[in-house]
Amino acid sequence: MKYEIKEFKDGQVTSKIIENGNLQVSIRGNSYKDLFAVASIKEAWDNVNKLNKEFTSTLSIKCLIGQRSDRRFGEGESFDLKVIANFINSMNFDNVEILHPHSSTTLALINNSEQVDHYQFIEKAYNQIGSPVLISPDAGAYKTTHGIAERLNANLVPANKVRIAGSPSITVQGNVSGKECLIVDDLADGGRTFKFLADELKSQGAKKVFLYVTHGQFNNGFEGLKESIDHIYCTDSYKEIENEFVTQYQV
Repeated sequence: MKYEIKEFKDGQVTSKIIENGNLQVSIRGNSYKDLFAVASIKEAWDNVNKLNKEFTSTLSIKCLIGQRSDRRFGEGESFDLKVIANFINSMNFDNVEILHPHSSTTLALINNSEQVDHYQFIEKAYNQIGSPVLISPDAGAYKTTHGIAERLNANLVPANKVRIAGSPSITVQGNVSGKECLIVDDLADGGRTFKFLADELKSQGAKKVFLYVTHGQFNNGFEGLKESIDHIYCTDSYKEIENEFVTQYQV
């Protein structure tokens, strides 16, 4: 099917179905604006197909906004991922595909959702580096990273992180001396924790430390990270990055 979407000067979006058929919408999904644009498209498509059950609808989200807010963090605070999930559910897509969600809570909250595998991107980074040791940065990432390590037949060293007076304290639970290491995680906001982990790995003798994240925000830039991390690998799910310090894979 084909559609067109326009944005007015005040930010309003409007959509029109040009040619009917199965609806496939792919978005970055890292802003509320993205979601409202999808809602406009889906409403127009639903209207055209209100008496027609022949076609199906699929929403593909590369980097879902609010996915780290997967619980209510304190009394009186909003459960942001639930708000976002309820909005997506209100569109009634037949299928919702999400690339490397932060946690299983996302898939539990969003109807008809499934995870899009990110293995191919980690495999590319792993092969480009030359079979490094995989590092799981914290307990939350361990299960996913363990599964990736098994598929790659790679060595895995877990790390653990606790916060003391607001600063992360890192422990590494394995030998990394003389080895090249690849930290694997889903998302980097500022990247401060990864810098601390890289420093700890190098203090224990790691030869080089690389970082892979599927969703690379890097809101604080790369200068501080360059002091500790040798190179970064990520996808373009959140934004396009033009920096020789970063190898980016197209989703």
